[in-house]
Amino acid sequence: MKLKNVFSRFKRVFILILLLLLFFSICAFSYINTVSAHISESVFRLHVIANSNNTQDQNLKYLVRDKLIEYMNSLAKNCKSKEDIITLAHLHLPEFEEIAKSVVLENGFDYDVNVEIGHFDFPTKNYGDISLPAGFYDAIRVKIGKAEGKNWWCVMFPPLCFVDVTSGIVPEESKELLHEKLSDEEFYLISQNSPEIKFKFKLLELFSTISNTLTAKK
Repeated sequence: MKLKNVFSRFKRVFILILLLLLFFSICAFSYINTVSAHISESVFRLHVIANSNNTQDQNLKYLVRDKLIEYMNSLAKNCKSKEDIITLAHLHLPEFEEIAKSVVLENGFDYDVNVEIGHFDFPTKNYGDISLPAGFYDAIRVKIGKAEGKNWWCVMFPPLCFVDVTSGIVPEESKELLHEKLSDEEFYLISQNSPEIKFKFKLLELFSTISNTLTAKK
């Protein structure tokens, strides 16, 4: 009888712990999802996909990236909003494609290049000491050849693309511009790489993956 009572108590405690974990997980997901949605509304990203994962194709991806960032930097130096950047990107979409194709040809490849602007799914990504949560973001996507290689991401507005790639440092002016678009709480969240925040971002990524999988099956 005593053993049965102990088991019953243990069962109740176990269920209570599970319910508390579920409650905190849902709260964390809801909070991060809200923050993620607002962050995604504030940035415009660049996404370059290599033809394959071999060394030559990966190096080509970076060469294409550098030229596109250089072009956007000169094109959008006076832009003050995401909407301005997207408008410019649409107007100059043929130039983006032409620049990418020229880099491909100049380096001895004959890959086709496809450039599009849309709303795409991104995983959690670090840019130096800035982390952006998983979610759907407006972006310009560049597919090189079969586009079966590793991806490369950055943020074109605010200009986090212009990070010193070797040091991984985001310029202070870029951070300030990003801070202007976000609340203090949101900016603190993405600029602090603490284990707790990383866990919340991973939780969001997990829920997003599950949601996308269920949606795809319908």
